[in-house]
Amino acid sequence: MPIPDRPSSNIPEEPGDMSGLLHDKLTIPERHVAPRSQKVLYVIAVILAVVGVGSFFLILAEVKQKIDLATVDETVSTWFVSQRSPTATTVMAVLATIFGPIVMPIIVAAVTGIWILRARKLWRPLLLAGAMLTGVILAQVITRLVERPRPPMDLMVLGADSTYSFPSGHVLGASDFLLVGAFLVFSRRRRIGAVIAGFSAAVAGIATQAISRLYLGYHWLTDVLASVSLSLIVLAAVIALDTWRTTKALPGPEEMAAKKRG
Repeated sequence: MPIPDRPSSNIPEEPGDMSGLLHDKLTIPERHVAPRSQKVLYVIAVILAVVGVGSFFLILAEVKQKIDLATVDETVSTWFVSQRSPTATTVMAVLATIFGPIVMPIIVAAVTGIWILRARKLWRPLLLAGAMLTGVILAQVITRLVERPRPPMDLMVLGADSTYSFPSGHVLGASDFLLVGAFLVFSRRRRIGAVIAGFSAAVAGIATQAISRLYLGYHWLTDVLASVSLSLIVLAAVIALDTWRTTKALPGPEEMAAKKRG
């Protein structure tokens, strides 16, 4: 597993030297990992990218041609509408607000700001902010290119929304924040249990937000699945970039022993 970042020796000589402190915080941290661990990270990034790109364009083709998965969109929407209750609606409305266009940017800014203040290096919080910005750009561009109508307005619980639905910006934002955040935090942990718990919580959060958008009547099933696919692409890019810039493969015990014998 990756070894946590080692303390940087590039510390400003004078405590009051703000330029030196900023330079130190902007320095990309280096972490030593086994060659196998580095390779695994790259393989994971490639797999996520292939799955994300493949599934997104497959879903897009089905939506455009109204075949396969797109044919069950209305059935799924009708089922979620039939499950509505006052309590569930309140919960889903809260989730929609948290991951909406007003509260979500505030949460991202707060998390990034606190992380920047507390972290020795700015690499990871800035990477998270960059991933979130990428998701916003993707959502804005793709919705305008695809121009897919939302479900009927009489199904929408929190007021009419006439904007396009493919992909879901709420789900894409939640997926990027939770998946990329989980990677940036737990990729530095040695305990596999913590890694599994972190990503499990992220997946649960994404599923909850996806259900919320379907329940409230603002998206089709294929909208939210497309958003998750895009998020896998963003996550793949983050993993590849982070691995490329921060990891340095060190010889393992077997390689060291072979060198000594040689």
